[in-house]
Amino acid sequence: MFLRSKKKEHVMVGLSGGVDSAVAAALLLREGYDVTGVFVRIALPGYPCAAGEDRLEALRVAAHLKIPFLELDLSRAYEKTVFQPTIIEFFRGRTPNPDALCNREIKFGLLYDFVRSHNATYIATGHYVQTEKNEGKVELHRGVDALKDQSYFLWGVPEEALGQSLFPVGGYQKSRVRELAKKFKLPNALRKDSQGLCFLGDITVEDMLVKEGTLSPGNVLDEEGMVIGKHRGAALYTLGQRHGFELVAHSPHSKAHFVAGKDMLQNTLTVSVERTPIHYKKTKLHLSEENWIGTVSEGPCQARFRYRQPLIAAHLERQGGSAVVTLQEPHRVPEGQSVVLYRETRCLGGGIVDNALLQQ
Repeated sequence: MFLRSKKKEHVMVGLSGGVDSAVAAALLLREGYDVTGVFVRIALPGYPCAAGEDRLEALRVAAHLKIPFLELDLSRAYEKTVFQPTIIEFFRGRTPNPDALCNREIKFGLLYDFVRSHNATYIATGHYVQTEKNEGKVELHRGVDALKDQSYFLWGVPEEALGQSLFPVGGYQKSRVRELAKKFKLPNALRKDSQGLCFLGDITVEDMLVKEGTLSPGNVLDEEGMVIGKHRGAALYTLGQRHGFELVAHSPHSKAHFVAGKDMLQNTLTVSVERTPIHYKKTKLHLSEENWIGTVSEGPCQARFRYRQPLIAAHLERQGGSAVVTLQEPHRVPEGQSVVLYRETRCLGGGIVDNALLQQ
């Protein structure tokens, strides 16, 4: 929840050059905070770099709002803690979430440390989420705009950092944020939202993997083990994917096929005409790298393992000190993916899927 300041507290806003963070800064000024803009520069050799244009837009916003402007180059840290681990995971056959990793390691990791080192009370961003205090503990809640809610990507942010974070646009619809940008006469009010990977911009995962590793074409198998097509490299695919491979043994009018399994050693994909497994009832997920926000108890909850995926009825329990989440539906859940849990509007946190077991 975004609360009016009772005194002129210092807050540093991560200005990305986009409209959401710009409106966040303007709202904070209106509420009476002492605001400083911080631009994080990320540039990797050999990749399209929007840092120059983004910096200019962020600088224009800071000048328009008449707030101080600082810069922080985290390119090397991003490459070490986000980019390289992501590449390694994909080539292991897993499906990592670089955006969630970036929020944990960069935006609410090193940027948060930078903010605290400058004695600011809060860090603020343009994320569409909300926070509340409940019995002295911070809670993370979904943003009001269901289509823009970004709580899925913030599940790994430490509770301490969330407690010192402000999310001014989380209580608004995106359309209202655009209206506010015009009302505040922000210079980037009409700028389009960024697409693609966190900080890397308009580049796909496939482009990244083609550039960073060796991909070998392999066979696509049906569930009986018969070769029915070809793929471009097993690392490019994730469970549940329904495109990107060629089924040479089927007509163009055959049913859609979905990736049901991967064998990285044999470089094969197994596909199925069933979107979800039909002979099972549940999916048990064992998690690692857990992060829980606020007071979290065992019991019924809801889960998602992809952004904007409909919430799935689930049950959280602890077995041998580790979290186990049982989805009350059968799903093919990729190892390495983020599973995020909810109760009503509240995001409880989550973890990384170590293994997923279908159950009868």
